[in-house]
Amino acid sequence: MEGFPSADVTFVGVDVAKAEFETCILPQGRRFTLPRDAVGFAQLREVLRPLGTCLVVMEATGGYERALAADLLDAGVVTAVVNPRQVRDFARGLGRLAKNDRLDAEVLAKFAQHVQPRPLEKSSEKQRELQELIVRRRQLIQVQTAERNRRELVTAKLALRSIDQVLNVVGKQLEKLDAEIARLIESDHDWQRKAELLQSVPGVGPQTSAALIAELPELGQLNRQEIASLAGLAPFCRDSGKFQGKRSIWGGRRSVRRALYMAAVTASRFNPHLKVFCQRLKDSGKRFKVVITACMRKLLVILNSMLKTNSPWKSQSIPSTP
Repeated sequence: MEGFPSADVTFVGVDVAKAEFETCILPQGRRFTLPRDAVGFAQLREVLRPLGTCLVVMEATGGYERALAADLLDAGVVTAVVNPRQVRDFARGLGRLAKNDRLDAEVLAKFAQHVQPRPLEKSSEKQRELQELIVRRRQLIQVQTAERNRRELVTAKLALRSIDQVLNVVGKQLEKLDAEIARLIESDHDWQRKAELLQSVPGVGPQTSAALIAELPELGQLNRQEIASLAGLAPFCRDSGKFQGKRSIWGGRRSVRRALYMAAVTASRFNPHLKVFCQRLKDSGKRFKVVITACMRKLLVILNSMLKTNSPWKSQSIPSTP
């Protein structure tokens, strides 16, 4: 919303629940509740249409917000989905300690008004389909890991047979999802080219590249600081006077960090450039968590630069990471 004076913009906070969503509109101060279905979405669009330029802000609430956000984006409404913790901290800063749907909608509207968070970019139906497949695959991996861990503690034959049956079903479902994810990426020339570039980096495989294409579409469009911040890999300082606190990451897209974590672990062993970088940090006494986070950020910066310049991996021409 940069370049839009606050007086010209209507700020809308939407608190989304399973069955309905609470809405607060500022500066008018209007409040109402609508059902979380096609009828409620249409009613919200009708309310917003005569208001001119609007910024709608809602929290990421386990997926309940996705359909409404997609509907608003399709209608051309500027929409942002933000981290709930960031909004909660903002509410505390305002002295708002009480919490319910009505109050949350008002806080979200004030958050929109004062913070003006980065809006979502409109994604195609195919992009949303890919995102849902990636999320479903991650859920099945969690089930698979949990069942494998349980199997190590079980001795009863019936229990073992039950676990093996679940693992067999999950394995087949993963095969189907992997095939469909690959088909979707191959069906889009831009995605296919991105996947080829990303996978040219030692340590980045098909699943990592698919997750980045689905959940970080901004990759290759931002500078290194912006892309690191978007992924939650930009270190924040905690200094006061002469005291210098430890730098730490905060916020960002957790799903992207998950995808980058295993890629960074692999790259720190088999990618010549990342291996040297990782070893230098270890030799300086850095803890594993610090080392792997730095490797994730460096890997992300490399991938971002490659997509921006449309260039495959070249170990001799890697951008430096401050």
